[in-house]
Amino acid sequence: MTTAAPQGLRWSHVGLNCRDQKATEDFYTRLFGFSRARVVEADGVRVVFLRNGPVYLELFATDADPLFPAAKDGPAAPGTARHLAFQVDDVDAFLAAAQGEFEPTLGPLTFDEFIPGWKTVWVSDPDGIVVEVSQGYTDQSTEELATYA
Repeated sequence: MTTAAPQGLRWSHVGLNCRDQKATEDFYTRLFGFSRARVVEADGVRVVFLRNGPVYLELFATDADPLFPAAKDGPAAPGTARHLAFQVDDVDAFLAAAQGEFEPTLGPLTFDEFIPGWKTVWVSDPDGIVVEVSQGYTDQSTEELATYA
């Protein structure tokens, strides 16, 4: 059974807490094509909005310690985001363009047994948020999906 989303509903943004707001902005700008869309300042707090097409990241500065270290493909703790994910045409080209700016936390791994050409690597942003970068993912057909309860 599928239900329709409320009229006008669309994705808005993900809010990220950043120990170094500028370093986080630079990371997503250089490596993922985001650009600054808005800055809001109130009561000594600066919030930076980054945009890449319809996707926004909202960056909040914080001096708090991380709740837990994230590794591999992200934390398994309920109530937390496991990772952010982006699609590229070529994972190896993405890694080469990054010029060693980070070490993968996991992979690159191939998932050809599920989808021919699906390849993924996981990296961390400056604040330890795990970011998945994949190539070749495709959805299942309606018929394939119907075989799952």
